[in-house]
Amino acid sequence: MKRFQYYKVAACSPSVAIGDPQANVRSILAVLKQLPADTQCAVFPELCISGYTCQDLFYEDLLLRESKSALEELVQNIPDNQVVIVGLPLAIDDKLYNCAAVCFNQEVLGIYVKTYVPMYNEYYEKRWFSSAKDLKKNATISLFGKEVPVSNQIVFKDKTTSACIGVEICEDLWVTIPVSSRLALAGANILCNCSASNEIISKQSYRKDLVLHQSAACYSGYVYASAGPDESSSDLVFSGHNLIAENGSLLAEKTMQDTNEYIVSEIDLQHLLHDRMHFKTSMEEKEENTLVISFASKPIDTIELKRNMDAYPFVPKQMEKRMERCQDILRIQAQGLATRLKKIHGNSVVIGISGGLDSTLALLVCHEAFKICHLDPAGIHAITMPGFGTTDRTKNNSHTLMQLLQVSREEISIADAVYQHFKDIGHDINQHDITYENSQARERTQILMDLANKYNGFVVGTGDLSELALGWCTYNGDHMSMYAVNASVPKTLVRYIVESFALKAKKEGNQPLCDVLMDICDTPVSPELLPPDEKGNIQQKTEEVLGSYDLHDFFLYHMLRFHEEPQKIYALCLKAFPSIKKETIQKALQTFYSRFFAQQFKRNCMPDGVKVGSICFSPRGDWRMPSDASRNLWLSQVKAIQND
Repeated sequence: MKRFQYYKVAACSPSVAIGDPQANVRSILAVLKQLPADTQCAVFPELCISGYTCQDLFYEDLLLRESKSALEELVQNIPDNQVVIVGLPLAIDDKLYNCAAVCFNQEVLGIYVKTYVPMYNEYYEKRWFSSAKDLKKNATISLFGKEVPVSNQIVFKDKTTSACIGVEICEDLWVTIPVSSRLALAGANILCNCSASNEIISKQSYRKDLVLHQSAACYSGYVYASAGPDESSSDLVFSGHNLIAENGSLLAEKTMQDTNEYIVSEIDLQHLLHDRMHFKTSMEEKEENTLVISFASKPIDTIELKRNMDAYPFVPKQMEKRMERCQDILRIQAQGLATRLKKIHGNSVVIGISGGLDSTLALLVCHEAFKICHLDPAGIHAITMPGFGTTDRTKNNSHTLMQLLQVSREEISIADAVYQHFKDIGHDINQHDITYENSQARERTQILMDLANKYNGFVVGTGDLSELALGWCTYNGDHMSMYAVNASVPKTLVRYIVESFALKAKKEGNQPLCDVLMDICDTPVSPELLPPDEKGNIQQKTEEVLGSYDLHDFFLYHMLRFHEEPQKIYALCLKAFPSIKKETIQKALQTFYSRFFAQQFKRNCMPDGVKVGSICFSPRGDWRMPSDASRNLWLSQVKAIQND
């Protein structure tokens, strides 16, 4: 696929011979040969050229001299167009430093020096090494006929890509203010750690959390390469725990159980740039005294994407995490509604129940909110309003659900009222067009609003985030309510929240509630505004008109979370949904962008509704967009995809 702004990195833990730099360079080169040809940056462990556990051998001039010589051999043989970062000891101005050499195209661009040198527990580094704080200002070292800058305030900026590399060494990450934090403020977005972190109980999980947090705090990619088992000596065990993270997300990991010597993934620089521009407060402080070393890589047009592409970005894959996420969302929704009830001293809500997913979730939210407020669930007035498309399945599920939840329930047919309305406006009842559909939706909304007055309550809206994105709601119909509990919940997640409630009910011994909720989960998504087929089954299926909500939620996430362009979203969608035909994805993409721009006016007058995730369309919260924005730029790219 097209490369876009992906930057391929590797974290490597080669075999090490303690005190044998030449052997170690051969191991490093052997790993480099195995990496994908388009790898742009490879990171190796702390002191990997000499070995980390050399101890008093670091005083040996022979070892120091051979380490420098081995570095020269390595530099001469590294692959073209690849940044290689390796650890080694270097004597500079009568002091010994724990260093990382940043190498590119047969030269050393610069040397990073470890800042925080541990001297506690199993670490004894200050016996041999000095801190970067001891370096002279504008320090350099002569390497292979060239003066190379030496510093702990140094970044390496690629003029071809938007990558800016910052390096730290092991302990530099574990302190109160990591070195990488300052490097990020100086522009670094690819943070690399050459480490020799030994393994003890629970340290692996702590290390992982630390790396993930730092990548998130710095809005950066983070490449952590740790010393492998060959460093294990005397009382210590090293595991080669390698990590690649991006803004708080784990892209790749190698643990002690893995025998491979490296991991590879791609860091999306566009994602990082977007978040740095968006979340400005994190980058307000600037590091003014950081040395910037520029280099220019050769452009790489294509990439074989190694990172996992999640087809359902809103839905956690693991059952346990998914259940936890869904229950958290339900609690947030319920708390938002509960707060509204408390503020207006209310004890009554009105909600339309169709037997579909959205209204079911909204009813569950109401039920939980009433629990929070210690209110009688009879104050929840659930109304079914059968029309021309209502099926027995959805109607029966509605009544069963309302009965089990012990809410007040009513059935009000809209048929006669809509017939009269058609007569009033001169519409042919046999003409099943948008007027036929929307008249029903608006009649239902009118009933709910009037009942809210009757019961001294307010109408709870049921529409979800995906419907709002596509404008799949009737203006001044189901589009409107007094409080919209599902407004920031995507369609693909609605199903799982309902499912999680069903499984919770089953666990608590309420099998009937579980059964009806699971059947609702299996019901096709439909507004039920067109008559059912001859067998009484749902004929109007939303996804047959709009395209799959699986696809639309994928588009929605990538457009709204990272503001990615259609071309990239399409390429990622092909990888995420390999079984779906290109033409199907292209058609859905066309629909998405066409409707997204055309339907903004509906979002501009949304009712209040609780925000539960990173994407929200409330004009009073996250989303600011003109109703009359041109869609041509986006649709022209979609058309180019279709013509390709």
